[in-house]
This record gives sequence, structure tokens and C-alpha cells, in this order.
Amino acid sequence: MRCPMASETSFQQEFAIEGGDFNNAGRASSRLRNILKQIGISPLVIRRVSTASYEAEMNVVLYARRGTLSFMVTPEKITIVVEDEGQGIADIGLAMQEGYSTASREIREMGFGAGMGLPNIKKNADELEISSEVGLGTTVRFSVKI
Repeated sequence: MRCPMASETSFQQEFAIEGGDFNNAGRASSRLRNILKQIGISPLVIRRVSTASYEAEMNVVLYARRGTLSFMVTPEKITIVVEDEGQGIADIGLAMQEGYSTASREIREMGFGAGMGLPNIKKNADELEISSEVGLGTTVRFSVKI
């Protein structure tokens, strides 16, 4: 029998992300990492969450006008939802392939757009859901078990 407390939220927060704001790129995932350290989450879980969160955050910075990164910690897992207002993903299956990228030349010249963002999220998450509508935006929801 499961403990009734097991699914209760221990902590949650939301951060705004601005598309194209390279000066603050990575700030939300860094703040998330620091919060997880403060509440005593294991370093292995923090590393997985941080890697996946950074990739999702950078996709907003690179491809969207704006977005949010929200997270919820329960005794069982950490769930992160990154929602954006952007170009959307036309073919999610294709976008999940390592090396596939729609990044512009300018983005590649900055060292981004290698086509590893979504695959890295998948590698670090225990659960992953992506929904997208071309021209409107994308929602990436993933979780890591504690």
C-alpha cells in the first residue's frame, strides 16, 4: 500500500525564459540545480535534472520568443515542464534523432544547434512527453525519479 503522502508536492517553482537572451541562458536550470541542492536531492539526480533542464531551456532561448520552466518535487520524482511560444516542431520523431537540427548558421556559429538537445533530455529523463504545434509552440514534460 502506498503512503498517502508519497504524491504530495514538496516544492514547486516557475522561471521565465526569454527567447534570444543568451546573456541569461541557463539561468533557470542553474537556479533549479541550486534549489535541488538546498533541499537535499542526491547529486546523481541533480546532474540528470540539470542536464535535461538546460537542454530544454536552451531550446527556448534558441528557437522561441519566450517560455517558462516550471518544476515540482515530490517524494518520488522531480517533474519539469518547459512550455514555449515559438516555431514549434514539425516532426517530433525526426527532432528526436541525434544530430538532426533546424538551427540557423548563426546559431551553429555560436556553438549551439548540434541536434543533441532533445536526445540528451531523453537520455537523462525517466519519463518524457513532447507536444508541439507548428507556429504556436512546444511543451516538453519530463521527470526524473528520486
